[in-house]
Amino acid sequence: MIQKRNLLLITLTVIAGTIAVWSFTSIQGSQRTYEVQPQITMPGYRTDAVRVLDAYERLMERYMDLVDKNLISIDRDISSIAGKIDSIDVRLTELCERMSRIEKALGIEQSKEPIMSLSEDKKADIANK
Repeated sequence: MIQKRNLLLITLTVIAGTIAVWSFTSIQGSQRTYEVQPQITMPGYRTDAVRVLDAYERLMERYMDLVDKNLISIDRDISSIAGKIDSIDVRLTELCERMSRIEKALGIEQSKEPIMSLSEDKKADIANK
């Protein structure tokens, strides 16, 4: 009887242990697998040649901006100079008309030929200055 009771106790312990292990695994659930998809993007690898070309493009853009600003400045200067030349031309025309009236009033004969043109030597001297 003692053997049957020991055997019964061992059987009940094994059954209780099996139930306990089964209940713990059912509480925890089955093994789950998760699929993780990272959202990390890496910038593209740039070679030295690409960096050099980018730097050259930036340099050319700056140079073109500088040239554009200088051309605008030159345009303003030329416009102001053209305005001054036009005003000088108007004043010279007025002076010519005035001189012709004075010459007419004094009875001075106006020359038909233009004033002497510069000789080649004088032109060369002026060009060398």
